Amino acid sequence: MASSISTKPFLGASSSDGSSFGSLQSSSRLCAPCLQLPARRSQPKRLEIQASGSTYGTYFRVTTFGESHGGGVGCVIDGCPPRVPLSEADMQVDLDRRRPGQSRITTPRKETDTCRIASGIADGITTGSPIKVEVPNTDQRGNDYSEMSLAYRPSHADATYDFKYGVRSVQGGGRSSARETIGRVAAGAVAKKILKQYSGTEIIAYVSQVHKVVLPEDLVDYETVTPDQIENNIVRCPNPAYAEKMIAAIDDVRVRGDSVGGVVTCIVRNVPRGLGSPVFDKLEAELAKALMSLPATKGFEFGSGFAGTFMTGSEHNDEFYMERNGRIRTKTNRSGGIQGGISNGEIINMRIGFKPTSTISRKQNTVTRDKHETELIARGRHDPCVVPRAVPMVEAAVALVLVDQLMAQYAQCMLFPINPALQESMELNKQEQVQIPH
Repeated sequence: MASSISTKPFLGASSSDGSSFGSLQSSSRLCAPCLQLPARRSQPKRLEIQASGSTYGTYFRVTTFGESHGGGVGCVIDGCPPRVPLSEADMQVDLDRRRPGQSRITTPRKETDTCRIASGIADGITTGSPIKVEVPNTDQRGNDYSEMSLAYRPSHADATYDFKYGVRSVQGGGRSSARETIGRVAAGAVAKKILKQYSGTEIIAYVSQVHKVVLPEDLVDYETVTPDQIENNIVRCPNPAYAEKMIAAIDDVRVRGDSVGGVVTCIVRNVPRGLGSPVFDKLEAELAKALMSLPATKGFEFGSGFAGTFMTGSEHNDEFYMERNGRIRTKTNRSGGIQGGISNGEIINMRIGFKPTSTISRKQNTVTRDKHETELIARGRHDPCVVPRAVPMVEAAVALVLVDQLMAQYAQCMLFPINPALQESMELNKQEQVQIPH
């Protein structure tokens, strides 16, 4: 049976030598101005989709989703090691520390922020498959944002979201709301558990400044400060006397419809040596990226920070010495536990600056979406100071960085037997490890 497939080339098809058929055979019937053949591409067109900014991590990869006044928020965790004991209760502890309505110095929005694990868990342990965590929004007041649908809140993301996308979620700021961080905190709780269980790593953050009230650094012992000392007051400052001063500073602006900012200090104890990579992926660079991606952040420093610029090299250098057990240590820690972009085993310490809350209930000058100058008094429920609720967010961000770096270090440098003369195991002693159910 003869084939029914035509061998005639279609109009615009290319021959093997690059010439176009059709136009040569029928040029007498086609008007030159009407015939426009596309220029041949020297390279095939590449279809690429770039990340849209909702995912962090390479090995322990976290994607957050949801808006402030949508159906809910949450995250998907991909790359979590299997056989890690995990339940909603593990995440709920930190979600309760982050949730609104905790005290008079936080937003009065009432949300329980109760999480539900929708996948990735079987019989109380992780399976190695993606873990989806969902938290519903239950106390929504979309009408509070009617004015903001017309006018931009000064220093908020309203205008820039419009500049970028040409559309935005008006209620609560959508993705620009701090409510997005629920997914980060839930994922961070998993990361903290892995770090604690594998290497004994502890991440502790606290409020060290509110507006002009600054807690002197020498009043906190990085070796001994505990979470209980920090959680003992509503502002999350480990020093009771300074905590009262900070609360008073927040109360002062709260009753005036204004806001203040501050600083969160974070320390990390029992950090494995070797985390981080030279050049572009230095540990402090990864920490800076994760922490500066939190809402309202304006500054990041670690170790001596900007104060180190006032020192000489002889004053700033951390001299080495030998411990009795044969371990190399540093006498001081102005490097903040990181040298050359790699952790050296000392306590990592960093400070993150948060601006005053953008949304305030005082009259401000602004511009409408249709480009007319106007005045705005923002309604809604907002924190007079975001810093106390930012503490668990900071811990989560640090945990996400460190667990990702831990997995990277294990994959590259621990795959084969280590050089015991120079390297250390990242694991806890076997007798200290948490027993995992079979």
